[in-house]
Amino acid sequence: MAEHVENLDPKGESLLDKITEKIHGDDNSSSSSDSDTEKKTASSSSVKAKIYRLFGREKPVHKVFGGGKPADIFLWRNKKISAAVLGGATAAWVLFELLEYHLLTLVCHISILALAILFLWSNVTTFVNKRPPHIPEVHLPEDPFLQVASALRVEINRALSVLREIASGRDLKKFLMVVAGLWVLSIVGSSCNFLTLFYILFVLLHTVPVLYEKYEDKVDAFTEKAMIEIKKQYAVFDAKVLSKIPRGPLKNKKMA
Repeated sequence: MAEHVENLDPKGESLLDKITEKIHGDDNSSSSSDSDTEKKTASSSSVKAKIYRLFGREKPVHKVFGGGKPADIFLWRNKKISAAVLGGATAAWVLFELLEYHLLTLVCHISILALAILFLWSNVTTFVNKRPPHIPEVHLPEDPFLQVASALRVEINRALSVLREIASGRDLKKFLMVVAGLWVLSIVGSSCNFLTLFYILFVLLHTVPVLYEKYEDKVDAFTEKAMIEIKKQYAVFDAKVLSKIPRGPLKNKKMA
C-alpha cells in the first residue's frame, strides 16, 4: 500500500507542475499581450503626434473657425444657408461691379420703395377697415458692436506690434516675407478694385476650407514636403547671401 502511494506521488506532482506551468504561461502570455497593446497604443499616439498639420494647428478646422454658425457656413454644414450666403454675395458683386450700380443709389431706391409700400398700405387699411401694418421698433444691441470693436482692436494692436518688430531689423526672414506679400497684394490691387478683391476672398473662404477639410491628410503631407524644400532653399540662400550682409554696425561702434 505504501508503495502504491509512493507511485502516485510523482504522478500527482507532475500533474500539479503541468497545471502551474500552464497558469504561469497564460499569465505571461496575457502580460505580453498587454505590453504589446500598450506598445501599439504608444506607437500610434506618437505617430499621431508626429503628423504635420498646416500652420501648426492642433484643433480641427471647424474649431479654428470658431465652431459656431460662421464655421458651419464656411464649411457647408448647412448647404442651403451656405449657398444662400454665397449667392447673395455673388448677386451683390454682379450688381455693383458688372452692372455698375452704386451702393448709395441702391440703398435710397430700396428705402423709397419700402416707405412707399408701407405708406400706401397704412392709408388703404383706413378705407378697408382693416388693421394697419405692424411696423416693429428696431433697436441695435450694444454688446455685439463692442465685441467686434474689441476684437478689431486686439488684431490691429497685434499687427502693429508685428510691423514694429519687423521695422526694428531683428528678423530678416519675416521682413522679406512681409515685403513679398505686400508686393503681391499691390499687383493684385492694381488689376482689380477693392470690391472684386473682397468678393474673391469671400469665395475663397467658402471653398478652400471645405476642400481642405475633405482632403486634409493629402494637403498636409504635400505641404510638409514643400516646407522642407523651402527651408532647404532658404538655408542655401542664407548661407550664400544673407549671412554676408553686415549687421549691427552701430552696436559694434558702441562696443568699441
